[in-house]
Amino acid sequence: MTKTSNEMWGGRFAAGPDAIMEAINASIGFDQRLAAQDIAGSRAHAAMLAAQGIITDKDADAIREGLLTVLSEIETGKFPFSTALEDIHMNVEARLKDLIGEPAGRLHTGRSRNDQVAVDFRLWVRDQTDAAIAGLQALMTAVVAQAEAGADWVMPGFTHLQTAQPVTWGHHMLAYVEMFSRDMSRFQDARKRMNESPLGAAALAGTSFPLDRDMTAKALGFDRPMANSLDAVSDRDFALEFLAASSITAMHLSRMAEELVIWSSAQFRFVALSDRFSTGSSIMPQKKNPDAAELIRAKIGRIMGAMVSLFTVMKGLPLTYSKDMQEDKEQVFDAADNLMLALAAMTGMVSDMTANQDSLRVAAASGFSTATDLADWLVRELNLPFRDAHHVTGALVALAESRGVDLPDLSLEDMQSEHAGITEDVFSVLGVDNSVASRTCFGGTAPNNVREQVAIWKDRL
Repeated sequence: MTKTSNEMWGGRFAAGPDAIMEAINASIGFDQRLAAQDIAGSRAHAAMLAAQGIITDKDADAIREGLLTVLSEIETGKFPFSTALEDIHMNVEARLKDLIGEPAGRLHTGRSRNDQVAVDFRLWVRDQTDAAIAGLQALMTAVVAQAEAGADWVMPGFTHLQTAQPVTWGHHMLAYVEMFSRDMSRFQDARKRMNESPLGAAALAGTSFPLDRDMTAKALGFDRPMANSLDAVSDRDFALEFLAASSITAMHLSRMAEELVIWSSAQFRFVALSDRFSTGSSIMPQKKNPDAAELIRAKIGRIMGAMVSLFTVMKGLPLTYSKDMQEDKEQVFDAADNLMLALAAMTGMVSDMTANQDSLRVAAASGFSTATDLADWLVRELNLPFRDAHHVTGALVALAESRGVDLPDLSLEDMQSEHAGITEDVFSVLGVDNSVASRTCFGGTAPNNVREQVAIWKDRL
């Protein structure tokens, strides 16, 4: 490929840009990732031009075959990318001219790089959105399997990272399934909005050529062409929605990763992570570090940073296209790569990890976790106002704490010292199994509830 930037631009400039201008202006170093989408868009455009009688069938056939050759060269690593040609669009067009000659010059009829890059980027983000949806589905399947296995395993539920009330392992796992399902729905919603074609908007005002934009939209899997040419070439809200959905997903992944870091520690021993997703220490032979979880926990910084970066690029741009928008891709590429890596790593960790039922049970029974059950019993059986029941329970917690025991270890006489109406029946609600089994309201932690939700999610997934 011998074309220079100056030759591609024609006679407008007497001399090519110097090295600094070439370096800041070129995007081929990163936008070559759009090659498959660029060629798909060009093939659809060429077929439409022929169907509309704008170019001949012979030229369209040559363009189609030439583009397939270019794609093959790119996929096999034989394509000679040139920074002098700025971007993926000019690189492909120049190579196409090398291969087929004069018909290559007809491909750009009725099209601008502005609508070309808009359609390429939209196609790429749509593909990544589909990948994120599939990644979330795989992760949810793994988490549901954990929930099913531990539907009735008791563990402590926390607020402020302090023991609050007993819950079941399955219920805790299903909380993340709900979060990830909303993440998936955000990607699905974003996909619907982004699935309109900018192709045919040309530079900004549309074109005088009789393009069939519905034909190219259908060929590329879009629902319809975008209705306003100015909007089509100037907005990147589809990429921002992808980054927003990615950021929320990364936040949920980070929270789960944080719990795995805590739970796998020697102080908790709630879970054991497999060797596949752990590392050792260079100096301390006993160490097994949850590095995969820690790296997932950190990914939110890069992914949310990409969103902020693109918001900042776009916030002050007048309509329509400005070269600032060349800065829209690298951060989206990076965020997408890191999101998919985090989803895959979390899926692997969840699939491989083993919950320690004994540690979970011991922890569930500690920290006065059934205090609320005691208060509820006082309300239900003795008809105490809840605030009075709360006061009595608090006094009994203080008594147990002073003796270094838990609530079930107090005697009936101890209980009656705070309220004479307490009977032996109170001890039936102070066991963690009874506690979780009683939470049968919709959305509660009772094992039967968990099993019902597991069945629902297995059917959905």
